[in-house]
Amino acid sequence: MIGFIGAGSIGGAVITGMIKNGFEADNIVVKGGHSNRTILLGEQLGFKVVKRVKQLEDAEVIFIAVGATALDSVLKELKEIVAGKLVVAFTGSASITHLKQVLGDVKVAHAIPNTPVKIGAGFTGITYSDNFTDDDKKKVISILGYIGQLVEVPENQLGILGTVAGCSPAFLDVFIEALSDAGVKHGLNRKLAYEAAIGMAIGASKLAKQSELNVSALKDEVTSPGGSTIRGVAALEENGFRNAVIKAVDAAEND
Repeated sequence: MIGFIGAGSIGGAVITGMIKNGFEADNIVVKGGHSNRTILLGEQLGFKVVKRVKQLEDAEVIFIAVGATALDSVLKELKEIVAGKLVVAFTGSASITHLKQVLGDVKVAHAIPNTPVKIGAGFTGITYSDNFTDDDKKKVISILGYIGQLVEVPENQLGILGTVAGCSPAFLDVFIEALSDAGVKHGLNRKLAYEAAIGMAIGASKLAKQSELNVSALKDEVTSPGGSTIRGVAALEENGFRNAVIKAVDAAEND
């Protein structure tokens, strides 16, 4: 059995992605907050909902998916039952050092998922404490593998990886919306414009992932001399597109 503390935006997305992609709902127990959101999600997906952290004492792995302001109070409750368990925190401020300071000498990990985990297409960076064994890692991978790609990185890279993978779905949404607006401006109806932009994003992403070429070479493949695509790329550069993306990441990284 595994336990979750919190089923909000990220916790709910992870749980949904796991169950929708084959993880048994009967093996998930979730301690929710004060709203009915967790109860409603439990009714939809079939997992068990409990009221107290102590009721997760039978879980082998516990995932913490609460906001930064609630983290310490959750950790203090969790400390009473944490012996022998694996703890994975999704909270951005939940460093390995801080988790061990509060919980003691237990096996902890810090992970940052992005929202596409909800459909099993997520990208999650993770850092493990030194006492995590290879078997422990395999156990976590066997669970989070249901929600997409899991990549282990040093903790000093986890923040920027989380920004690039975690904030960028919103950046891509803005790009898709802008493409759709351009399509409407030139005569497409809104529905078709969105379908074209979203279909492009899915296809181009799959091609970039599966191709042996890097994205620069893939771009070169469709920018024929004097063609419309290279004129569009030049317009993006002229209007600071690349710099705008870098500045967006810079802004997201600044506390």
